Amino acid sequence: MESQGRASIRFTLNGHRYELARQDVESRLVDVAPDPIRKHAVMVNGIWFPVIQAFEAATGIPRSEFMSNTARRHLATLGYEVAGNVEPRTPLPTVRRSATSPAAARPEDLEEPTGLLGEWHTEANIQASLVTALAAEGWRILSVANTATKEHGIDVIAALDGQTVGVEVKGFPSRSYADPARAGEVKRTSPGTQAGHWYSEAVLAAMRLRSKEPAWHSVIALPQFSRYRDLYAETSGSLAAAQIDVWWVDQTGAVHRQ
Repeated sequence: MESQGRASIRFTLNGHRYELARQDVESRLVDVAPDPIRKHAVMVNGIWFPVIQAFEAATGIPRSEFMSNTARRHLATLGYEVAGNVEPRTPLPTVRRSATSPAAARPEDLEEPTGLLGEWHTEANIQASLVTALAAEGWRILSVANTATKEHGIDVIAALDGQTVGVEVKGFPSRSYADPARAGEVKRTSPGTQAGHWYSEAVLAAMRLRSKEPAWHSVIALPQFSRYRDLYAETSGSLAAAQIDVWWVDQTGAVHRQ
C-alpha cells in the first residue's frame, strides 16, 4: 500500500535540475516489466520494482549517474512504499564479545569500520534509510535535504496524524576522504574526534529547531556506533529536558527509537 506523499518534487542531480511527479512515475512504469529485485524495491502501480530500474524509467536518467539511496530518497518523498535491507559494501566491522555471552553482539557493540568507499554509515545512506523507514510507517515526507550538495536546513521533515518531526541526520566519519582526488590521503582528525564535532552540531541544530518550531518533534538520527552511544549517555538528561529524541540507524537500515 502506497503512503501519502508529495504530488511532485524538484531536485538537483549531477548539476542538473529535475522535476518528477507521481503521475509521471506511474505512467512511465505502466508497461514496464520489473527486473529481478536484489536489494531495494519500490511499489508502483501495485508492482514491486528495483528502485534503480523504477527511478531510471521514471526520470530518464541513466542508472550509471545515480546511486540507489538517491532513488530510494526521492521515491519515498513522493510517497511510494520502499522496502529492502541495506547490504554492506565493506567488510563487517569487528565485534566486541561479551564475557558473559560470547556469542551475543549488540548493535552498539559494533566497532568503527575502516573508512572504505561505499560505507553504510555515510550521511546520505543514513538519511535514505530513515526516509524509507518513515515512508513505510505511513509518514508523509514533506522535505528531504540534498546531502550531496550540503543543502542547508532541516535534513528530513515528515508528518503523521497531525504530528510533524524535524530530523537532523549525521553519518559517522571515515578515516579517508570521499573525494577521489584525495583518496590516498589520511584525515588528520580521527573519526572519534570528528564524531564529537558532528554530534555537537546535531545537538545545536536540534535545539534551534525546538526554538523555531516548538510544536514540532525534534529528532537527531545517528548510525549506531559506540562513540555516538557514549556521547548520548553523557547528554541524555539534557536532551530529554529539551525534548529532543535520538533515533539510531543500524547497518541493516533499521531505525530504532531511543
